[in-house]
Amino acid sequence: MGASPGRFITFEGGEGCGKSTQIRLLAERLRAAGIETMTTREPGGTVLAERIRELVREETGDPPNARAETLLFLASRAQLAEEKIRPALEAGKWVLCDRYSDSTFAYQGYGRGLDIAELRRLDRFATGGLAPDRTILLTVEPQTAAARLKARQLATHTAADRMESAGAAFHDRLRRGFLELSAAEPERFAVIAADGDIESVGEAVWNSIRHML
Repeated sequence: MGASPGRFITFEGGEGCGKSTQIRLLAERLRAAGIETMTTREPGGTVLAERIRELVREETGDPPNARAETLLFLASRAQLAEEKIRPALEAGKWVLCDRYSDSTFAYQGYGRGLDIAELRRLDRFATGGLAPDRTILLTVEPQTAAARLKARQLATHTAADRMESAGAAFHDRLRRGFLELSAAEPERFAVIAADGDIESVGEAVWNSIRHML
């Protein structure tokens, strides 16, 4: 008898919304419940994809244009989906991913102004149609996000990357984009206000996926 099917949960949101922290907390809770869980991130998660991550996140004198940026993200996703996510799901694991397709629609669609219908076609090609079972959208007020990013940069002794420093207007378009994407698929998305303390946000995340256990 084969393994039971896994579950694919993605976390989305703007910069500084707390995705990494909440993924870690949910993974710990799932493992404590006896569920084998894999965590990964986009762009990244494989050797090739991590190299692409460096290309798209770093501030350089020769940044990729919007279409090149999109194709780099999709190349990373294609590698991650084929090499890591699909095999884990087929083995019955739960997969928690920090960003996935909706980030392309929000960042390159709403943020960069590319055609979302075209982005969806390209994304289906890159993923082979592999879509999440549940998407957790974490929302935060701009001032909260800015404070968290500042604290993270101080703690890690790093500067803002290319996405983080894209400007207020860009990030306003992102917020609107994510909310419109979630409104179009309310059965897949769980929208959670993440301005509060880590524990209360974690409880809301847990309650949003309990029906899948």
